[in-house]
Amino acid sequence: MQEFDALGDPPIGLARDTRRDSCRRLNTVLADTQILYSLYKKHHWLVRGATFHSLHLVLDAHAQAQLAIVDALAERVQSLGGVAVGDPRHVAELTSVPRPPDGVEPVPAMLARLLDAHERILLDARDAAARASAQGDEGSADLLVSDVVRTGEAQVWILSEHLVDTPLVRA
Repeated sequence: MQEFDALGDPPIGLARDTRRDSCRRLNTVLADTQILYSLYKKHHWLVRGATFHSLHLVLDAHAQAQLAIVDALAERVQSLGGVAVGDPRHVAELTSVPRPPDGVEPVPAMLARLLDAHERILLDARDAAARASAQGDEGSADLLVSDVVRTGEAQVWILSEHLVDTPLVRA
């Protein structure tokens, strides 16, 4: 059995210390992204109100995009010789995203919670990408920027627009 922090030796041309550091950083982003995916699904199921239909669809689409990122992050960790965090209990130990209440929150609180999770992930992903790039791990840096950061920024933009207070136009 390969322990969680143990590292295999795939012949991919990256130093062991670089791979170890990238695996640790990627697993942190992976844990937070798994929680973000779960938050999207929770809010997709529980959203209510006048914007129910549009938000229901948006939240589900965002969840699916985050699920693809979860898979890409986990596969990158594995390709570096590491072990991707996969057990929900282990994810809960590693995540920096606060646990939401068990019940149904008002829609603005749901969206604010998603925005907070995104910001945590974006800050960590940018830092991890810079470090990976500095160590010559361009594969991890590219994944973090191209998938995590770009998708996260687009999703933040869309969610933020749902919080804008737009008055009704009367003819």
